[in-house]
Amino acid sequence: MKVNIKKIIAAVCLLSGCYFTTAQSVQIIATGPDVSLRGLSVVDDKIVWVSGAAGTVGKSTDGGKTFEWIKVKGYEKNDFRDIEAFSEKSALIMAVGTPALILKTTDGGNHWRLVFKDETPGMFLDAMEFWNEQSGIIVGDPISSKIFIARTFDGGYSWRGIPQKNTPAADSGEAMFAASGTNVRKLNKQEAVFVTGGSKSRLYIRDKKIDLPFTTGKQTAGANSIAIKNKNIMMVAGGDFSHKDSILSNCFISRNGGLLWQIPNVPPHGYRSCIEFINKTNWVCCGLNGADFSTDDGNTWIWISKQSFNVCRKAKHDNAIFFAGAAGKIGKLIL
Repeated sequence: MKVNIKKIIAAVCLLSGCYFTTAQSVQIIATGPDVSLRGLSVVDDKIVWVSGAAGTVGKSTDGGKTFEWIKVKGYEKNDFRDIEAFSEKSALIMAVGTPALILKTTDGGNHWRLVFKDETPGMFLDAMEFWNEQSGIIVGDPISSKIFIARTFDGGYSWRGIPQKNTPAADSGEAMFAASGTNVRKLNKQEAVFVTGGSKSRLYIRDKKIDLPFTTGKQTAGANSIAIKNKNIMMVAGGDFSHKDSILSNCFISRNGGLLWQIPNVPPHGYRSCIEFINKTNWVCCGLNGADFSTDDGNTWIWISKQSFNVCRKAKHDNAIFFAGAAGKIGKLIL
């Protein structure tokens, strides 16, 4: 009988709960207002924006050394679970719940303009993604069994729902998690993909719905986040947020554009709400019981922090990786 030593070692490590020694770590660099932060957008190594509950927005222009904290006037009760920033002056924030709201600032957060409002009963936005400063997409939970999708082509000043005939239908109990703003991602210069959870966990890509191998049937379980390396390699992360320490069904890798999915040899060490591609073969993910790092395209994950985080994002135009989570906590990846 042929023995797979690599898998045996991985299994022993998992059963023993071993903590790997690694060169990577997460340093807590700031603690803001005592609110949950789930929106994070990193423009470059200096400019970092975060958003969260109680109308909270934070901004740093010095790489996280200091943060300016803002309560968006008139929206102090809203939970801004996603943010998209383009510079130290320009950013969009997305509020969950009904009415669904998107606001834009062009003066660094001093003033905010309401650019999207939808009072449809049951409306709940989950995430937004931009290809560039002009072109973007938002996705939301199903309304009358149809997943909500809208596009902008003018930097977020106006939004238009896609034609009803092109709107994908969801199964009963299938929805998305507004956990980190990363369940929708750009696939290429024109297309985006998104993932769902709940009664079904699926990847929506072009006109296809591809089943994901997450545990399903619970409102707390399924895919929370997707990250794209190239047209072939992508990863999804999630699990069951009611079982934060479970390593079962929490991360999968595709090497053929999402058609087939594989389990890592050593998975992340718990439920993960966000996953991010960094460069080369390096990836990072985070969740309620910490953060993991992979140097081999997701085959092996190393537990680098036991601090709870909701979201991790790499700088759009640089190399820094930041984290944000509960109680206004902000971290930075140390390599």
